[in-house]
Amino acid sequence: MIRRSLLTAAAVLGLAPRAHAGGEEETASVNIAGVGLPVIAGGRVRNYVFVSLRLHLARGADATAIRNKDAFFRDALVRAAHRTPFTVADDWTRLDARAMSTSLVQSSVRIVGARQVTRVEIVAQSPRRRTGVRAS
Repeated sequence: MIRRSLLTAAAVLGLAPRAHAGGEEETASVNIAGVGLPVIAGGRVRNYVFVSLRLHLARGADATAIRNKDAFFRDALVRAAHRTPFTVADDWTRLDARAMSTSLVQSSVRIVGARQVTRVEIVAQSPRRRTGVRAS
């Protein structure tokens, strides 16, 4: 009986998340790769930028359930990009990372619930066309 309890306790402790050197616990993240977003200037689509994102999840959030909602996050980001473009002034090769992050964190409340996604990191931006400075 005692041996069974010790084995169970050892198994549970072996599966517990490890702490970082700084003392904070490891949190899960979900990657979203290759979302094509429009660069809109003057009411016209000027370019597309393909964006890779990483959603940082709150402690205790179900990463598998959130990963299964990948299509909903993509849809929310594309809709937001068309509604209020993330275009950087005078540069058609990149988008405003802070605006994208803010928009997706706000959308995540509707998609997976409050306080599940703590922040969004823009991992990479790759423009379709490399020319990006608007001619005056």
